[in-house]
Amino acid sequence: MIKGKIVKGVGGFYYINTSKDGIEDIYECKAKGVFRKKKEKPLVGDNVKINIVDYEKKLGNIEEILPRTNRLIRPEVANVDQAMIIFAMENPKPNFNLLDRFLLWMDQENVPTVICFNKEDLVSEKYKDEIAAIYGKSGKKIIYASAKNGIGIENIREILEDKTTVVAGPSGVGKSSIINGIFSRNISNTGDISEKIGRGKHTTRHSELFFVGGNTYLFDTPGFSSLKVPEIDKEELAGYYEEFSEYIGECRFLGCTHTHEPNCKVKEMLSKGAISEVRYNNYMQIFDELKEWEKNRYK
Repeated sequence: MIKGKIVKGVGGFYYINTSKDGIEDIYECKAKGVFRKKKEKPLVGDNVKINIVDYEKKLGNIEEILPRTNRLIRPEVANVDQAMIIFAMENPKPNFNLLDRFLLWMDQENVPTVICFNKEDLVSEKYKDEIAAIYGKSGKKIIYASAKNGIGIENIREILEDKTTVVAGPSGVGKSSIINGIFSRNISNTGDISEKIGRGKHTTRHSELFFVGGNTYLFDTPGFSSLKVPEIDKEELAGYYEEFSEYIGECRFLGCTHTHEPNCKVKEMLSKGAISEVRYNNYMQIFDELKEWEKNRYK
């Protein structure tokens, strides 16, 4: 048996990269029936052991799923080191509420997130400063980029190196252009996998893991336009907002939710401009959704 990593799963077939010395080597495999009996599903990103059935045709069977470091639900992938969320700064304008929802999902999974704002060439320095003011205290690393002009691409390469990264973002933000620009080639699908499954090279309907080289992998996930908030207690939400943290304990009431309570330090700092109004409004909307979810979950 040899070890490899699942880079794609389609229609009951799994494509395993067994690369050595940085050279990609893909095998098409089926999962053993024992996984179904255990109700254990192989995921893209899983490290596995496979038994080779045909070396020439590169066919095999998955015999064992090795222990996972983590597992994400959306996208459904395993063994992730970090996430990079890409939004356009213009055309379309960024949906900050959607961005905060994604950050909340990744924070809940303890996955560090980098925010990449693409299409920098379309906006003014003033607008960049406005975005920096919104997310500057969020605890997230922010990158400004232009896939069209190559701005920020080298910085992104350094951040991705030797890590397995989920790359996500809404449709139309230039996610594929960023990815292809990073590696100076089209990696929207590997040639071997495209040939085996008969899909076009620009298909991103499924989560897919791309082998970049060395220990660097990317999950290219389908674009999304909405995102449900994770099911957490509403009282926990403030803990996911880094800019609130320095004021915890300074509110009048212990366990202050920073919503309706009087003498709330977070709301005081909001009124002084020390906390972003955009971020706080998103917090309030998500808080209300969690409040409604808690009300209905036992009905």
